[in-house]
Amino acid sequence: MAWRQVAGLLAAFAVLNVAFAGKRTLVLVDNWSIRESHSIFFKNLRDAGFDLTFKTADDGSLALVKYGEFLYDNLIIFSPSVEEFGGTMDVPAITNFIDGGGNVLVAASSDIGDPLRELATECGVEFDEEKTAVIDHLNYDVTDQGKHTLIVADPSSLIDAAMIVGKKGKSPFLFRGVGMVSDPENPLVLNILHASSTAYSHSPSDKIEEFPHAVGTNTLLVAGLQARNNARVVFVGSLDFFSDEFFQSSVQNANKGEKFAQSGNQDLAQNLAQWVFHQKGVLRVGKVEHHRTGQNQPDPAYIINQDIDYSIQIEELVNGEWRPFNGDDVQLEFVRIDPFIRTVLKRKNGVFFTSFTLPDVYGVFQFRVDYNRVGYTRLFSTTQVSVWPLQHTQYERYIPSAFPYYSSAFSMMVGVVIFSFVFLHFREEPKEKKE
Repeated sequence: MAWRQVAGLLAAFAVLNVAFAGKRTLVLVDNWSIRESHSIFFKNLRDAGFDLTFKTADDGSLALVKYGEFLYDNLIIFSPSVEEFGGTMDVPAITNFIDGGGNVLVAASSDIGDPLRELATECGVEFDEEKTAVIDHLNYDVTDQGKHTLIVADPSSLIDAAMIVGKKGKSPFLFRGVGMVSDPENPLVLNILHASSTAYSHSPSDKIEEFPHAVGTNTLLVAGLQARNNARVVFVGSLDFFSDEFFQSSVQNANKGEKFAQSGNQDLAQNLAQWVFHQKGVLRVGKVEHHRTGQNQPDPAYIINQDIDYSIQIEELVNGEWRPFNGDDVQLEFVRIDPFIRTVLKRKNGVFFTSFTLPDVYGVFQFRVDYNRVGYTRLFSTTQVSVWPLQHTQYERYIPSAFPYYSSAFSMMVGVVIFSFVFLHFREEPKEKKE
């Protein structure tokens, strides 16, 4: 009976490992009260199956790696004022975590410390200085205390990517925190939510003597990054953005007058969490096949000008299940150094396929599918094949374009025969001698 109990425990442990695969999440907070003030957000994560481990940012036992293995799949930093992480945690450790495929969600505030600013810089985002805030004298909430730092962000300021932010609603967002700017030279950074054209970032209590760090729509409230290894990072300039108070609060722009019973913070926060933690927008490649038209198995090498069938299976993660991907813009390239053929693949039940004729060029080629769209993980698949020239037995017996050469050769042969006949059989009569 003992071995049956052990087997049952092992089976249960295996099921738990599968259930929490990719959902082990470390949450760093400044103080334990954040668990209560942001309880709705954390409850939504738990309901989605995430295994949350709470620790203070200065805990001496903090570690992301143990014996060369990552202890967590995701990291949430809700400790904007931290000046030094505890344990073995520091900015290089977090960047190594991202390089290893880990996902990070960062919430800052006007009390932002140097570690978060340094981490953001590593990811192509730059926070404003400590004690600064995003100010908007035209788009602020009616409950603002007079400094116009409780701003109202319109849904039209969101990035046009439903996979990241969900379906755009009508309720605006409440924001109170520090502003950001992104590196325009970094193509991996996503400007998810920006402020209005009348906003700027500065200290509310100081006189403006220098040009602000961020002005107008260049002022970012939420920024994201999808690294080349598909790891995702999201920076939100407001810790209050995820709070229960902002989730349940009504919104009314002081200058426009329209009142909304509830802000759009909760929906946006939930969509951001699902995206950054790889719960949506994730693609994978299944079976890849290629062969000559009319056959079922690939040849060791193909011959120029042959007709080829190609197919690739692509799946998307939807609600924790892999389902056929429904994209209509997946392309195939047949590449040697540059693409010789580029065509859009047809789709049927998650299998993308096409047929084409090989170019009249031999060499080493690749079937390449490189699908890179905003909100989705990058999908890259290559299959290498060889393309040979025609063998000597495969050329045409007579080439129509060479008929002039054929005729000249045969005419020369006929001429030689006639000349030889005349030369051999023509006999000149001897001339008579004169007496």
